[in-house]
Amino acid sequence: MKSIKKLFAMGLAVMMALSIPFSVSAAELEDAPIDESRTGSLTIYKYDLTNAEKDGVWDSSYVSTGVFDQTGVNDVLGGGSSALGNGETGYGYAIKGVEFSYLKVADIVTFSESENDSRTNSHVEVLYAIDKTKGADFLKALNLADGAQRYTNADALDETKYFYQSDVLIDALAAALESNSTVVKNALEAYISANGGTAMPLTDAYGKTQATDLALGLYLVVETKVPEMVVSTTDPFLVSVPMTSVNGTNATDGGTRWIYDITLYPKNLTGIPSLEKTLRENLNDTGKTDAYAHTGTASAGDTIDYQIISTLPSITSESTYLSCYTFVDTLSKGLTYNKGDVVLEIFTDAACTDSVAKWTEADGKFTVAYNTTDDGESVLTIEMTAAGLSEINTSKAVYSGASMVNSGYSDCTLRITYAAKMDSSKDLVFGDNGNDNKVVLTWKRSSQNYYDTLVDDCHVFTYGIDLTKLFSDGKGDFSKVEFLIQNKTDNYFVKAELNEDEGVYYVVDHVTDKADATHFVPIKTADAQGRIIVKGMEDDTYTLTEVRTDNGYVMLKKGIDVVISRKDTADSCGIYGTDVLGLIQNDPRYQGLGPKAINAVQQKHLEHKLLTASATVDGKKVNMVEDNGSVNAEAPLTVVNTRGFDLPKTGDHGTWMYSIGGVLLMAVAASAMFFALRKKGSVN
Repeated sequence: MKSIKKLFAMGLAVMMALSIPFSVSAAELEDAPIDESRTGSLTIYKYDLTNAEKDGVWDSSYVSTGVFDQTGVNDVLGGGSSALGNGETGYGYAIKGVEFSYLKVADIVTFSESENDSRTNSHVEVLYAIDKTKGADFLKALNLADGAQRYTNADALDETKYFYQSDVLIDALAAALESNSTVVKNALEAYISANGGTAMPLTDAYGKTQATDLALGLYLVVETKVPEMVVSTTDPFLVSVPMTSVNGTNATDGGTRWIYDITLYPKNLTGIPSLEKTLRENLNDTGKTDAYAHTGTASAGDTIDYQIISTLPSITSESTYLSCYTFVDTLSKGLTYNKGDVVLEIFTDAACTDSVAKWTEADGKFTVAYNTTDDGESVLTIEMTAAGLSEINTSKAVYSGASMVNSGYSDCTLRITYAAKMDSSKDLVFGDNGNDNKVVLTWKRSSQNYYDTLVDDCHVFTYGIDLTKLFSDGKGDFSKVEFLIQNKTDNYFVKAELNEDEGVYYVVDHVTDKADATHFVPIKTADAQGRIIVKGMEDDTYTLTEVRTDNGYVMLKKGIDVVISRKDTADSCGIYGTDVLGLIQNDPRYQGLGPKAINAVQQKHLEHKLLTASATVDGKKVNMVEDNGSVNAEAPLTVVNTRGFDLPKTGDHGTWMYSIGGVLLMAVAASAMFFALRKKGSVN
């Protein structure tokens, strides 16, 4: 892709340079010679030819002639008007907000020589006179420093100037751009700025800008400001005012006249960066490293790892330098940032394996700010500092070759990571609505009034269990009942805290030792039932074990298995994708319009599937209940303790019988002992 851009830029430079008139006999022109009393004009139309070609309405075979082309270009690419989502009006593929700057670099002179000048024949041609002092940096950028390759025979015309044939200037500009496009672009942009160049008005909604009353001569034109979607500026080009007519797509009178009012259609490559937001449950909570995804589940108290991936746009010269690259990240109320842990890393590859830079907050390359919305959502703003933008725009770590086309971290992958905690409170969203995390990327280039935003989001889901506890005779004491909950998938016990005002247990941790586990006690409700509501549980298999019940009631024989599962749903979460026509400045004023409205303004709409939950209790499907309007939030089940069987009972009569029997036994024993002793005495 990078080599294609390079070839495209080279071809463009050559094409634009062709506007310089070649050697030609003035006698062949019907309106010869040049009318020195006239002035000229330069009209430029900027169209997004990248997307025009992609959409099949244009191709790169078009040959510019310097002549206005209504039916061949403007009608095709200008198109009808359409209302953009940011309140502006766009016309077809026109690019608004481009600035061109121009500077006269040479006078057009006629040079003649004959046998008297040591030539074998008479010779007349057009040359371009460049001031030795004012044009020094211009010639240096073209590798023509100190008059290299000038037409030396003309030195005597003016000792303060160098005289060049058009062929030499054309070839030198093309070769310089091929050798090191970015360096040459920057040098020529700086040259125009330093030497009093004139900035043309920004292109309007039709992509048009114009400079009038131009003195005759050779002009250098560079693209000095571009809106955000332009990834590669037009190569600097030379244009002669006037220029000799040429054959092309909309003209067949090449070489027959001078054109004083010149219309050009220089190309731009367009595109925008990418943005993707994903998450995963932290390793410390799962015991394993899961892949990042747009959706996931977790328990309250868990740490969630978040990742923002953005492919940086192409950077090809100072005109395309990024002047803003800011992320605004918003967490729903039930999530809280782990402050101070933001890390930004830049990779050369999309897979994020070849790292070229890694920044922490302490490095000063970006700033981090935290605040809260009126709705209680937490907001994290990550903004590149001047030092960070400078490195992104100019670093030599990636592109350092002699034939460099791109600059800085052009087209590299930027990854931002941070963590947040799922709160143990009612602010969490339980069930299919999920807890969303939205990120908005705002970025600008040199044309400061033109910016774009991209939006992506991800969701983390959490659920609960709603256990109803009953006694068969309605007389048991709920405070004597206790349950343990074990996550069988990850082999831990659930630890939770009771919010007594709500009568709800919120998960706060998971522990491996049963002794540290929470003993869940039913809360007596107004209808004389007991309820154990536990909120903040990820999708897994849980075993609820009754470890104690009220005296006289039978505990459950074994634990109850509750399985909470989730799957993709047909519902979707809308995000911005790519600018189809490269026209839209997506600002926050219309982010809330929804997918249909966004599609209506030619913004490609990507979709992420959300999740929906289901549950089984001991292998049998149950209908999950909603929570605050979010369906499939909690798995319901009912546990009934029945009365225990009575043991045989004894009363007063039974006691009397046992007492008499004991006395009789004692009397018999005493008599036996008396007679035995008496008999023994008689014998003696």
